[in-house]
Amino acid sequence: MLRLEYDKKQIEEIIDRIVRKTMNMDLTWDWPCGVAYYGISEAYEKTGKEEYLNLLKDRVDELIDLGLPRVWTVNACAMGHCLITLYNATKDQKYADILMSKISYISNDALRFADHVLQHTVSANNDFPEQAWCDTLFMAAFLLLRVGVMNQDEDMINDALNQYYWHIKYLQNPGSGFYYHGYDNIAKDHMSGIYWGRANAWAAFTLSQVGGILPECYLYPKYMDVAGSLNEQLAALKTVQTENGLWRTVLDDPDSYEEISASAGIAAAMLTRGNPLHSKYINKAVKGLLANVSEDGKVMNVSAGTAVMRDKEGYRGISRDWIQGWGQGLALAFFSTLLVSDSIEKDGAL
Repeated sequence: MLRLEYDKKQIEEIIDRIVRKTMNMDLTWDWPCGVAYYGISEAYEKTGKEEYLNLLKDRVDELIDLGLPRVWTVNACAMGHCLITLYNATKDQKYADILMSKISYISNDALRFADHVLQHTVSANNDFPEQAWCDTLFMAAFLLLRVGVMNQDEDMINDALNQYYWHIKYLQNPGSGFYYHGYDNIAKDHMSGIYWGRANAWAAFTLSQVGGILPECYLYPKYMDVAGSLNEQLAALKTVQTENGLWRTVLDDPDSYEEISASAGIAAAMLTRGNPLHSKYINKAVKGLLANVSEDGKVMNVSAGTAVMRDKEGYRGISRDWIQGWGQGLALAFFSTLLVSDSIEKDGAL
């Protein structure tokens, strides 16, 4: 069992501050909002505070009334996560209908390549031909898995596991255990070949969720790759945690800055995986993350939206001055999971 050191009341207060700051942001229907509102959904589900649900419902209803985007993208499907929470809590069919329109897009219309792998898309254009990015694991594969389990749809579950499987094969370096930011199937390379911090957070966080979501996960052969990949990745990630309990925007680059969304996602993955040997790394992360939340609930030192940059200097140069939805959301996911870490279902010795 994990041995964790934290003040429950302090964590609850931090969650409350981050939720309020997040709801003051002018987020619209796309992936920054999707990650942020996933975090608020997690805060609601793990604290039981109806206030968080009501804040989320009122804002999503407002966005729906203002009109949905004409077309979905893979990244915009991240908004599906909060729709799951809203539907489960209210049973209002409009949330399920929008959610399933996203699933229909992913299943039938989203660009794919090679082994039926979802291409990373941020607009209606073919922005990144035959490229797989770690981001897609959170925005789409994780969503497919959640809805597949919810609807007991084996085809959807298998599609989700196929996304996990091939993103592992394309993006994880079996030598280091780290994940590259992206893979270009046309050039058959990893472009600049950088171990970007937030890419590793997208991977670790979403991989860590599978065992607890998927009933009898051990009966799915591709799950063995999920568990094995995550175990190797977390074993590698602990070796590059900084003295401040954080991870850098380029994991293996001592000259790159500590980045808080990556740190929150990685630490949340360690929490969910529940390996007792990770207790000391999680405890260091708690202190480091708390030090990066402002009095008014802004999660600080979060890098801006980041393409696959040409070199390490490109990643080092990405601004971290501004509030970002993904920073708010991943921090909420970490702190909310911390409160319930003793009750997380484990998948045994896999």
